[in-house]
Amino acid sequence: MTERNRHVPVLLQIAIRMLNVRRGGVIVDATLGNAGHASEIARRLGPEGKLIGFDRDPVAMELARQKLDALREELGAEMPEVVLHDVEFSRADEVLAGEKVDGLLADFGVSSMQFDEAERGFSFQAEGPLDMRMNPREGTTAEQVVNQAGEKELADLIYEFGEERRSRRIARAIVRARPVTTTAQLARVVAGALGAMKSERGRHFMHPATRTFQALRIYVNAELSEIDALLQLAPEILKPEGRLVAISFHSLEDRRVKDALREGARQGIYEVLTRKPMTAEPPRRASSSGTPGDAEETDRNPRARSAKLRAAERKTGNRQ
Repeated sequence: MTERNRHVPVLLQIAIRMLNVRRGGVIVDATLGNAGHASEIARRLGPEGKLIGFDRDPVAMELARQKLDALREELGAEMPEVVLHDVEFSRADEVLAGEKVDGLLADFGVSSMQFDEAERGFSFQAEGPLDMRMNPREGTTAEQVVNQAGEKELADLIYEFGEERRSRRIARAIVRARPVTTTAQLARVVAGALGAMKSERGRHFMHPATRTFQALRIYVNAELSEIDALLQLAPEILKPEGRLVAISFHSLEDRRVKDALREGARQGIYEVLTRKPMTAEPPRRASSSGTPGDAEETDRNPRARSAKLRAAERKTGNRQ
């Protein structure tokens, strides 16, 4: 990734619009990252407002603190109150302790910053240790999973979390190649099992190891259960007319968001604001919200190509 694409917040303007950020509001950024979204939110909240951020990655949290400190120097008296928590966003209800908020933003998946750091082990594009933990202070590494899981268990998790139909072939190759200790080694093993880069999404070729790396990352970080927990607690922490905005990067994430919003609408909890997910690519027809995509964003930030945004507003009179 080039320097000009580093740490670019995905679907920034659309997310800010759909959150409906107002001066004096209380907004939660559940996936703080490098504080790209959070900084724009803070600019709009004013001194009466409050920004609450979560991130379990200590490196990301430190960078976010630095960026928000710099913003405080810039905004001065216009800076809102900022409270940051270096814990999983699934613990938001515990940390908030009954506090209600006007907006909740979640940008799921791995940040560009995490992909860029080879030593984190998220990317097959650079040599690095097979780690993949968002919180490197605890938990099982991808290397442990790859080298200790049984062949069937490995095939099952690659199929379930990577939606990889050829998972058995990949698992067999990994077991035969053990010990597998680096990202480049794992990528070679998977590519050797599947063949050259031949899967294609539009004009963009997908590396054969993409789905396997996705599966291991999701498994190591329990990402789907984290998402489920956040979606379940969202109605409890949102004020009436508060907004939930979720950005997903693959079907496993997006399906959970879609189903949660649909079920919330069925129960009278939400008004869904996005009939279809909003993307960076301009839609053929105007979206239900009337907000177009941003084709230039996919040029500035390749990660935006797969991003899908869904949003809902908390109705009044339910579960308050």
